[in-house]
Amino acid sequence: MVGLSLGEQNFIKGGIAQDLRTDGRNRLAYRPIFVETGVIPQASGSARVKLGATDVIASVKAELGKPNLSHPDKGKVSIYVDCSPTAEPTFEGRGGEELSAELSSALQRCLLGGKSGAGAGIDLSSLSIVEGKVCWDLYIDGLVVSSDGNVLDALGAAIKAALSNTVIPKVQVAANASSDEQPEVDVSDEEFLQFDTSGVPVIITLTKVGKHYIVDATTEEESQMSSAVSVSINRQGRICGLTKRGGAGLDPSIILDMISVAKHVSEQLINKLDSEIAAAEACDEETEMDC
Repeated sequence: MVGLSLGEQNFIKGGIAQDLRTDGRNRLAYRPIFVETGVIPQASGSARVKLGATDVIASVKAELGKPNLSHPDKGKVSIYVDCSPTAEPTFEGRGGEELSAELSSALQRCLLGGKSGAGAGIDLSSLSIVEGKVCWDLYIDGLVVSSDGNVLDALGAAIKAALSNTVIPKVQVAANASSDEQPEVDVSDEEFLQFDTSGVPVIITLTKVGKHYIVDATTEEESQMSSAVSVSINRQGRICGLTKRGGAGLDPSIILDMISVAKHVSEQLINKLDSEIAAAEACDEETEMDC
């Protein structure tokens, strides 16, 4: 919990009301974003994202598995977040466990849609190998290294960057297996496919402070919020998921307005993030040139 004096609280709220935040940004401006890919060599894909002083890492591991009976034509994705106790004092002990569970659940809703898979920002059908028999299971792990607010959006950006960095081996399926048998598969050590992230969304969290809402809130700004709505939106402008936190209720008309603002902001964030990912990938390919 951030301990602020009454004067500091009024200064933060007053600045937001005047569209001039304490760090000089307007209400809908992001802090500088930095992306580094390929940070965990053992993973199928990985990335580190810094959003101001918030620092997170995401990794993706692809393993062969069996589809769920309810979705035989889809692969599976699981998301787990760990909050480093050194990231913030409140992350020590039970506080970190509760936030880890909250962030993991929010990312599931924002990136994977409902239980049916409808609205999923990650195309689960692209992970199917043999319907009802074999699929790819993606294990996505997030780590909060340092926290200064807006952790969910930073993790969403890191996952998108890690998926862009993910390569999945080509799989050959034996043609002579009967429909009742588990087919034999040959996983290539030399040929890989780039994971398609064209539909993977970014997460935009709008934090309500007083009568206004802001994006990319710092920890101090978050301490003054009444509620926050996180919307995941992809490049096509499709809403993939939505989650809310904070005790204060919101009128449906306000939520619709927040979604509209999030759509507008998402275009800028996607363009910036894609540019940073492309630069990071190019740097990866030329590491010997001392990027």
